[in-house]
Amino acid sequence: MEPLIAEPAPLTNEEIARYSRHLIMPNVGMEGQGRLKASKVLLIGTGGLGSPLAMYLAAAGVGTIGLVDYDVVDETNLQRQVIHGTSDIGRLKTESARERILDLNPHVEVVVHETLIRSDNALEIIEPYDIVIDGTDNFPTRYLTNDACVLLGKPNVYGSIFRFDGQLSVFYAKEGPCYRCMFPEPPPPGMVPSCAEGGVFGVIPATIGAGQATEAIKLLIGVGDPLIGRMQIYDALESRWQTIKVNKDPECPVCGEHPTVTELIDYEAFCGVPSHDHESEGQEDLAWSITPREFEDVRGEVRVIDVREPHEYEISRIDGAELIPLGDLPNRMHELDSAEDIVLHCKSGVRSMEALQLLRGAGFSRLKNLQGGINAYAKQVDDAIPVY
Repeated sequence: MEPLIAEPAPLTNEEIARYSRHLIMPNVGMEGQGRLKASKVLLIGTGGLGSPLAMYLAAAGVGTIGLVDYDVVDETNLQRQVIHGTSDIGRLKTESARERILDLNPHVEVVVHETLIRSDNALEIIEPYDIVIDGTDNFPTRYLTNDACVLLGKPNVYGSIFRFDGQLSVFYAKEGPCYRCMFPEPPPPGMVPSCAEGGVFGVIPATIGAGQATEAIKLLIGVGDPLIGRMQIYDALESRWQTIKVNKDPECPVCGEHPTVTELIDYEAFCGVPSHDHESEGQEDLAWSITPREFEDVRGEVRVIDVREPHEYEISRIDGAELIPLGDLPNRMHELDSAEDIVLHCKSGVRSMEALQLLRGAGFSRLKNLQGGINAYAKQVDDAIPVY
């Protein structure tokens, strides 16, 4: 495959010394390194995947790195988002990442896009870049990124992580399939838990993120066989990589022979979930919610049901709460009395709202969902309860 960057940029003597281990490799050399210097790569997300991506692309000498994020560094990020440190808690992730990148390589230009990428700004943000790398963890942004890349003719280097597993591919409609060819429809809302709800093994982002950086560099300088039309699936517990073929779908609504999606759509409506990754913001119907302080006032008068998993119950618990995991709830509804006042909670309010909707459908009406879950309760009411 031809390199994406046609004209290499000249290297200074200082850059020649810095990148000498690349320059002595025939497949890279002065020409390949010059292409990296001339390249512009956009990272959507500066979290788990964005951390190794940003650092390895900067170290490799990618000339311009764009960072898209709107979030701030939280203590729970530090288990895997290694571009940020303890002193960065509360700072914007884009600024923390920018500082680390420039410390690693002052020859890199960092462009900060401090925003949530949306249908009304995605094309403008993506257009100046040669490659887009998807480091997000929600379906609306994945579909948005894919569709924008297809419309603009850009490669989309894809990665995803969950618990001990990861996926890696390159979706490039000019040369092969796009993300929608493999995943035509998003999963039903609530079917796939977020990393905040389901967890992620701390080193998995490094494994997948480094793979994404590798694929991007290969595309930029035109070496090797990129993962176009293939997806690699990684199982850390079994130390196993599996490669599957991904075919271009001639009926794909975005990159097929007769596309029906010719402009960016409402991806939150398409996926049925928000396009941000905060644990509980926007996830709750306020009419059915109760704040932690309101809950504390009535705690002894209501039945409290914890819908988390048993291993989470071992981490933290509210006195008097009964454990009925969300997955067990359909078969244990008979243990609940619809005449009782019931407050449901989980870690952050997402699963407990799903439980509330399930019970409402079964005829329960005296229900409330604890806003922000047990973590919010711990922060606002009882600081003896650990936050995780």
